Amino acid sequence: MYTSNESLKKIRRVLCFLLLILFCKSISASASNYSESDSLNFIFKAGEDGYSCFRIPALIYTRSGSLLAFAEARRVNCGDSGDIDLVVKRSSDKGKTWSKMNLVWSDSTNTCGNPVPLQDQSTGKIWLISTWNLGTDHEKQIVDGSAKDGRHVYTLSSSDDGKSWSKPTEITAQVKKPGWTWYATGPCHGVQIVKGKYAGRLVVPINHIESATNQNFAHIMYSDDHGKSWKLGNNTLQDKMNETTVAEISGGRLMLNMRNGDRAIKTRHTATSIDGGDTWSNVDVDTTLIEPICQGSLLSYFFGKDKPTLFFSNPASNKNRINITLRMSVNDGKTWNHSLVLHRGPSAYSDLSIIDKNTIGCFFEAGYAKPYEGIVFKAIKYSDLKNN
Repeated sequence: MYTSNESLKKIRRVLCFLLLILFCKSISASASNYSESDSLNFIFKAGEDGYSCFRIPALIYTRSGSLLAFAEARRVNCGDSGDIDLVVKRSSDKGKTWSKMNLVWSDSTNTCGNPVPLQDQSTGKIWLISTWNLGTDHEKQIVDGSAKDGRHVYTLSSSDDGKSWSKPTEITAQVKKPGWTWYATGPCHGVQIVKGKYAGRLVVPINHIESATNQNFAHIMYSDDHGKSWKLGNNTLQDKMNETTVAEISGGRLMLNMRNGDRAIKTRHTATSIDGGDTWSNVDVDTTLIEPICQGSLLSYFFGKDKPTLFFSNPASNKNRINITLRMSVNDGKTWNHSLVLHRGPSAYSDLSIIDKNTIGCFFEAGYAKPYEGIVFKAIKYSDLKNN
């Protein structure tokens, strides 16, 4: 009996060993297939030009036909504080090739971040809205009031299609109320309203935290005079909003699509405005747009119609920052009937831009082992998305 038991144990050990070998081979084959089918076109890659990490993508396609890809260049590590610069690369061939990295804004070891680019189509001027804080101050300290300084808001501009940039101009007093602690522009592109009463208005999505209540609201800032001055829209009616993106929907209305501040609910939040972003509807939950609690990008485009087509990108998972997915809606986001996975693996923040009537550009954080190996560009055919 003893010998029989020993034999069974040996057989089990051998079987377990064989199963382990098969499992490892399966994982290896899967990883090989994954890397081949999900080849990543890094525009910014960790370690480039002496920066440890690149994060927070923002993308626009200019009226002169250039793609501008912005990022936070993080000098020491991937953390959200410390020595962070704003950088850009340009492409004049719709993303096939890219320029060398150009520095847009650096302030010693302080934090220059949260880029929101947008172009005034009537003047051609490109605006970049950004935030600043001391590199030694962290978000937690800014929120609880123990920081040496707070968040400040700046504009930069370019009149030569993004080749050179003005010095930063502070607009904090215009767009940030006393008693607001954390303040985050975007991060992603801003918009200029195309239709209706507020056509021509420049709009930048924002979220902030109020010191008295510690509540986190979304809102916008806007300009009706081509960026000479900026004003505040009112808060969303509900709190627990976070990083936000904005797009124009039908009838000249605006839609905010917001990162969820409630970690128990893994879906995106939305709110709409009929008055150019001055006031907002009650916040809704979009159950189709699942998220692992992460930033996303909303974009609208008028394909020669009165009703725009909406596009949305984010890591479509309610567990991990993986599976970056592009979605499309033709009914103001009521349903998202078309979707295309751009990268099944680790992925996080993203931004979108229409390149032409056939092509959409997505600029997103991704990697093979972790989401922050670099920032990737991918051009997607509208027909591939529509037929999926």
